Amino acid sequence: MSDDLPQDKPLFDRRMLEALVCPLTQAVLTYDAERQELVSKAAKLAYPIRGGIPILLADEARPLD
Repeated sequence: MSDDLPQDKPLFDRRMLEALVCPLTQAVLTYDAERQELVSKAAKLAYPIRGGIPILLADEARPLD
């Protein structure tokens, strides 16, 4: 039996998104499944999701253009 996750199941639980906000602005985050990021348009930052865990640290976020 393999420990690998099924390919059709996302690594991030979208239901969790309802409880998460940007730590800098408290604004709603949007989920970018392709990049595995949570995007704060208000802060112009994209927070990474690593191993299914959102990393909501400004130092780890990618600035948006």
